[in-house]
Amino acid sequence: MASALFSPRTIATERLSLLPPAPEHLPDLVRLKADERVFGLMLHGVRDAGRTAMELADDIEFWTVRGYGIWCVHLKGSGEFLGIAGLMERPDGRGVALRYALWPEVRGHGYAREAARAALEFGHRAGLKRIIAVAWVENLASRAVLAEIGMAEHDAFLHQGKRMIVYESLA
Repeated sequence: MASALFSPRTIATERLSLLPPAPEHLPDLVRLKADERVFGLMLHGVRDAGRTAMELADDIEFWTVRGYGIWCVHLKGSGEFLGIAGLMERPDGRGVALRYALWPEVRGHGYAREAARAALEFGHRAGLKRIIAVAWVENLASRAVLAEIGMAEHDAFLHQGKRMIVYESLA
């Protein structure tokens, strides 16, 4: 992990270290993505270990091709894995989207806001003119994070019978 600290793709915030995904993150990602409390509301839902491994390989490749992507979020000092945050191309063609998913046990401390803001700023510095985020209308906590980091409601759509709100940030 020490070499990642010097990567231009690594982000250090006041309390967090955001590291591009690497093979050593697989065990943490498997646990996170298999947890219904975390990935139950995410696009395509919970994942098994095989799918998570394929997504990790895709995330690593995405970084290579695009120069941005998903980060593994760690607490500075302890190195505790808190979850993920970052940017990905939505499979529905809506554009590059900000995503984040943290363990329920660490919510309520502002970590999602801190990681999401860092990812959003990184994306705009990387040249992305428009970044979106999608949140279930009833997910008031995520919607509050998106508003607090300066994203504005832009659109809405139905996904599996649930109303989803599209937020937007323009550079």
